[in-house]
Amino acid sequence: MTKPLIVGIDGSDSSLRAIDWAVAEATRRDLPVKLVHGSLWERYEAVRPGFGTAVSAGHVMAEHIVASAAERVAKIAPELDVTTALAASDPGMALLREGEGATAIVVGTRGRGAITGMLLGSTSLEVAAYATCPVVVVRGEPPNVRGEFGRVSVGVGAPGESSAAVEFAFGAAQAREADLLAVHAWHRPARELPDTAHLSGDASDPEAHEAERSLGAALLATAQAYPKVTVQSRLPEGRAHTALLDAATASDLIVVGARRPRGGVGMQLGLVNHTVLHHAACPVAVVPQP
Repeated sequence: MTKPLIVGIDGSDSSLRAIDWAVAEATRRDLPVKLVHGSLWERYEAVRPGFGTAVSAGHVMAEHIVASAAERVAKIAPELDVTTALAASDPGMALLREGEGATAIVVGTRGRGAITGMLLGSTSLEVAAYATCPVVVVRGEPPNVRGEFGRVSVGVGAPGESSAAVEFAFGAAQAREADLLAVHAWHRPARELPDTAHLSGDASDPEAHEAERSLGAALLATAQAYPKVTVQSRLPEGRAHTALLDAATASDLIVVGARRPRGGVGMQLGLVNHTVLHHAACPVAVVPQP
């Protein structure tokens, strides 16, 4: 059975952009789509005294959100396989449950109740932090969201550290017939003095050479499995989040890996992922690394 794209919906403008992005992605990859709306209407209305058998206003609103989303998908791509789910639970928990075994979860940046000025809504951040499948947060500028650059970018760590993100990025690039930009940021050891010859960046620079070797090793196996994808590399010296934000400005999607610490508490996202999720100029895919 083909794993679906799970789309978080809540009727907000951000949710509508997520639906449109997911429909385009599902069409490219021939994937089914499942629209999921999590609402706590049942919990709140259960504390009120009920009179008669009339359906609650909260339930009516939730059903309207789901029906409107399904209608939107049908108008855009009538041939797409679409199902819906209305869960009487916290939106984040509903998406995390549905995401088990999914191709990916697609969410917008902010929901209907987001605090003004927030860069990323709490539900989107929660799902990105805890999902066991890739999560795509549809954010950024209209040309990037529409996929006008023909480029997917991926942040690459040392060999083995981001293999899941690399695999996802190659698949996304192939589906779009886009180029892949692999970004591997590196740091010079603090013990080196500013006036050493290695700062010239020439062939005698061992740190730059090691960064290039590491990137090549991290990409090799997956690149061989996707021979049609044109790969470009960028090896900036400096902070990874700065390099990734720069790459995002001319990308249709940027992919980052996420390592889930065993027994960890709190948000399972590092500085790089947080920064990219909040500030990237294009949609962001967070891919858990087993």
